[in-house]
Amino acid sequence: MDRGQPGPGRRAGRRGVRVSAPEELDVVRPRSETGPGTVGTLVPEDLPVEATLGIVAEEDVVGALEAVLLVVDSPVSEASLATAVGHGSDRVRTELIAMAQRYTAMGSGIELRQIGGGWRFYTRDRFAPVVERFVLDGQQSRLSRAALETLAVIAYRQPVTRARITGVRGVNVDGVIRTLVARGLIEEVGQDAETGGLLYRTTELFLERLGLASLEDLPSLGPLLPEIDTLEDD
Repeated sequence: MDRGQPGPGRRAGRRGVRVSAPEELDVVRPRSETGPGTVGTLVPEDLPVEATLGIVAEEDVVGALEAVLLVVDSPVSEASLATAVGHGSDRVRTELIAMAQRYTAMGSGIELRQIGGGWRFYTRDRFAPVVERFVLDGQQSRLSRAALETLAVIAYRQPVTRARITGVRGVNVDGVIRTLVARGLIEEVGQDAETGGLLYRTTELFLERLGLASLEDLPSLGPLLPEIDTLEDD
C-alpha cells in the first residue's frame, strides 16, 4: 500500500504520520435528528444553559413537576417550572394540562389550577366542609414543638418568607405554616420585593393568646436567632 495514502480506519496526520480515528463518538444531536435509542441527551432549545445542568429524566418529568408544585407559596409560571425540570415550556405545559385533567377525572381532592399566569395545587371546592371541620377540630389541640419554633422565628423576624424560615430552622416548614395560618396565629402580608415569596407575620390573636399588648412586649429572644438578611431564599 502506498505510504502516502491513508488506509481504512486511518487518516493522514502531520508529515504523513498515521493517526487512528476514534471508532465511535457519543454526539448530542439536535432535537430533529435524535430519536428513541439514539446516543445523547435531548436539550430543549428554549432553556438557559444553566437549566440544562440538572435536566430531569423523561420518565421523571411528571413526578418532578408534582414535587415542585407541592412546595410553592404562590402560582408558579411554566417558564420557572421548565427551568426547574430542565425541559421546554411546551413540554411542561402539556404535562400540566394532562395532570390537571387526571386529577379531575379520578375525583381527587387535589385540584391543579392555572391562576394568574401560574400553576398551583388547591383543595377541591366540594371538599371544603371536610377541610374546614378538620382545621377547626385541630385548633383544640396543642401546638407541636415544630410549630412553636416556627412561630417564634416569625414573631422575632417578621415579616418573613417561608424560604427564610426554612433557612433558620433547617427543615421544611410547609405543613407547619399551613397549621399556623389555619389557627389564625399568622397571616400573609404581601410578597417579598426581591424574591416574590409570600411574607408572613403574627396576628392579633397571637398577641392575645400570649397575653401581650404588642410585639415590643416579647421577651428578648431575637438575638439568639440568625439574622434573616444573611440567609438566601431557595
